[in-house]
Amino acid sequence: MKNHINKSHIARRASGLTVFAIATMSGVLPVASLAADKAAVLETVDVVGTGAPAYKTETANIGPLGEKSVLDTPYAINVVPAELLENQQLKSVREAFRYMPSVQGENIRPQTRGLQAGVVQNTRIDGMNIAATTDYPIEQFDRIEVLNGLAGALYGPASPAGTFNYVLKRPTETPLRRFTLGYASQGSASVSADISDRFGEDKRYGFRVNLLDEGGESYVDRSKLDRKLASLSFDVQLTSDTKLETNISRYHYTSKGLPGTFALNNATIVFPTAPDPKRVGYGQPFAGDDNVTETYSARIKHRLNQNWNLTAGVLKQSSDRASTVPTNTLTNNAGAYNVKVATTSFSLDEILSHTVALNGRVSTGSMTHDIVVSATGFEWDRYRPFQTGAITLGNSTLGNPAIFNQPVFSDFKNRYKAQTVRQQSVTVGDTLGLNEQWSIGLFASQSWIDQRGYNPNGTTVATSAYNDSGLSTNATVSYKPQKNMTIYASYADSLQQGDTSGTTTLAPYRSKQWELGYKLAFEKMGFSAALFRIERPFAFAANGVFAVQGEQRNQGLELMANGALTRNLTLYGGLTYLDPRLLNTNSPATSNKQIMGLSRIVSNILLDYRVAMIPGLGLSLNVSHAGSRQGDNINSYKVDGYTVMDLGARYTTQLMGRPTTWRLAINNVTDERYWANIVPSGQNGYTGADNGTGTLGAPRTIRASMQMDF
Repeated sequence: MKNHINKSHIARRASGLTVFAIATMSGVLPVASLAADKAAVLETVDVVGTGAPAYKTETANIGPLGEKSVLDTPYAINVVPAELLENQQLKSVREAFRYMPSVQGENIRPQTRGLQAGVVQNTRIDGMNIAATTDYPIEQFDRIEVLNGLAGALYGPASPAGTFNYVLKRPTETPLRRFTLGYASQGSASVSADISDRFGEDKRYGFRVNLLDEGGESYVDRSKLDRKLASLSFDVQLTSDTKLETNISRYHYTSKGLPGTFALNNATIVFPTAPDPKRVGYGQPFAGDDNVTETYSARIKHRLNQNWNLTAGVLKQSSDRASTVPTNTLTNNAGAYNVKVATTSFSLDEILSHTVALNGRVSTGSMTHDIVVSATGFEWDRYRPFQTGAITLGNSTLGNPAIFNQPVFSDFKNRYKAQTVRQQSVTVGDTLGLNEQWSIGLFASQSWIDQRGYNPNGTTVATSAYNDSGLSTNATVSYKPQKNMTIYASYADSLQQGDTSGTTTLAPYRSKQWELGYKLAFEKMGFSAALFRIERPFAFAANGVFAVQGEQRNQGLELMANGALTRNLTLYGGLTYLDPRLLNTNSPATSNKQIMGLSRIVSNILLDYRVAMIPGLGLSLNVSHAGSRQGDNINSYKVDGYTVMDLGARYTTQLMGRPTTWRLAINNVTDERYWANIVPSGQNGYTGADNGTGTLGAPRTIRASMQMDF
């Protein structure tokens, strides 16, 4: 039997976590930090609860602008807070994206407003660039922040896909000793620890350790899921005005046997009704992901005086991937497909990123100036195995999927440097406060991009090299009719790294965005609305030539609400209407058509209810909906949309005198079969004879956990 908690499995995980923690962190944690003061007493925890969770965040980190009020910032910003991440038992950053209807990110690079992010340019940890294509465990992050749309004037050249910032957990002010045992369909067990304390004179030193060991079978028979995390954050208060924050983490993610991606062999083939993702054979037991991500970072925060602050940081990341996820290419509309594995061309990304920002306020008469001068950038090296090329396993059908013998994979670590990208930006800006109601923001970023592609012998590939520079700008106007209300308008344009197809790399080009927004905040509830229009060049291959041959125009409306509707009921969610169009292609077949794979209507609503009659009990309902999507670039057919419901319950009580929370979640209650994503393979569109790829949504699954504070 699979659908039961295997106690011996959990016990093995617990002992494994202990060994893993000692092996990984040995010599890193100060001995003093591990010797907890026996006299220290945890803060009193109200296990009965005083109301529903808020799920409302007042501030967000806006890159070089620093920590800013969400209400007063003239951008569309969404934050998924720690309490929501914990209560919903999320396991990855990608799972957090589903709670923001303008964001897509499951099984693809993250995107907002229907535009897909670059590999490095749009994604950050604590404001510094990281790889978007690797896996990140939610256990090490305090919250997920997303700024929708263009932000090149603040962050440097990037796709207009938005900015995704993952905020690491920091040491807590009071001691924390939290342990969690978990179970997931259909035989995966986990154990995790979140430990924090401060020590030394005036508690000037602080640490936080997050450890995770999870493993077992996922929702497909003969599949494998294994996650191991060791993360340490260590802070030092150097002086009353200066703080050093350091971080180190290692995450090993293994997933084998889950459904691969589905592709179409030619334009006459369409995506079928989504098959059962639990069916053995849509993936292969030996094929999937085996990724190791190591991240090291440090930031120093210094207050120069009452009005001026300096922040500087550096991050180094290694994303080592052995990806053998199957690609099932449909060869006819009767369900026949061929299976290939090891289709990923790069096996290692190394990133060195940095940021420094000087922020301050000056006054000129009755006006104020919030000044920022910053620099941000990265160096990104990509490595490709000497032996590349997809391995064909054989042919199969949707009605009778086959399991193949494991082939001999190439050595993913026997590789060479195939590409280097260097990007540097310098930003200056001023938010001019005219009075208590009106303000104007002006920002400009001068950027330099250098890219080089190399052959295995180290020779530069001429068609994969460029060096360019340019200016990105942003202008905003904000009006506050009342203190709890903001109306804003903004214009932004941004330099963007050119797209690549094969050995051909296009020169950078420019995107533009217009936005009109409204924000309203009450004590426990917040609302926001944004109208937007984005235009950018669209690159695709036609008649054997890969070039900019059209324009993409995405326009739409975003609505969000989060906070406590009543004392016992919390809402987190919203709705996005999107009209994505491909224009000016000089071909009636593709011009003025909707971009493939993008729903016009997407919504997600999470309701969290505290049952007042039963102290400590909370219930939740999450409903995700996406409308139908165009299946190809000529709009000849549509792929069905979907509605997925998740149910959850938690109960907080005392167990052996310790605050304890039990959680149960049933995701996809109705066992809906659906295509989670339909996308072109290129970041900016079609990069060849590309008919799109699709990934299946997960079936009904169960997650359960017991969390205890010591």
